[in-house]
Amino acid sequence: MKIKTKLWIFPLVVIGFVSLLLNACSKSNDTIPVTQSPTSVTDIDGNVYQIVSIGTQTWMKQNLKVRHYRNGDSISYVTNAMSWNNLTTGACCDFNNVAANTTTYGKLYNFYAVNDVRKIAPVGWHVSTDAEWTTLKTFLGGENTAGGKLKEAGTSHWITPNTAATNSNGFTALPGGFRFSDGTFDVSSIGHTGLWWTSTVNASNAWYLTMNFDAAFVGRDSGVKGSGYSVRCVKD
Repeated sequence: MKIKTKLWIFPLVVIGFVSLLLNACSKSNDTIPVTQSPTSVTDIDGNVYQIVSIGTQTWMKQNLKVRHYRNGDSISYVTNAMSWNNLTTGACCDFNNVAANTTTYGKLYNFYAVNDVRKIAPVGWHVSTDAEWTTLKTFLGGENTAGGKLKEAGTSHWITPNTAATNSNGFTALPGGFRFSDGTFDVSSIGHTGLWWTSTVNASNAWYLTMNFDAAFVGRDSGVKGSGYSVRCVKD
């Protein structure tokens, strides 16, 4: 009787093991994992971002550089102005089509990439919402002074006078410039202005935040979805 019982149990053990293995495989196809540590996060392309906690939030200290969505699909890289102008799907670029600009300032993305269901932020992170920027500004004393506390200090990247910039919280906001929705670049904007998409829509447009070299405030406006702006991510 004992031998028969063991023979009856063995197939059940094998079936259970196979079921667990198949379940694990199906989950692993959902997203491609990323590496995280207490001080950094790595995106799907291997770009490493330092992170900083400010109040109740944890932010990336650098602008996003990723060229692939979370599932591995490529984000269209578009240099031609006319092609960019006609887009209704996600795209990214280097400022003024100069790859070296991405090393310091990150890439510029249209809102279609920001809002794509495949997601451009690493697993466990997301593109910051308008409400999350408001929380950040409020914690730093309000929009009139928050920009000074968020901007990288000095004039290595911001042009002079980089008004009130202290980077007292480590956010290290940089002036990555922007691309108009018609595909042309404002060539004077790099070093002068930083614009960051939120993931929050506003009628047919979407909200973005802005900081400038000559002011301490953080501006907020509604941008055309085809424009190319920087992106900052915040931890889920």
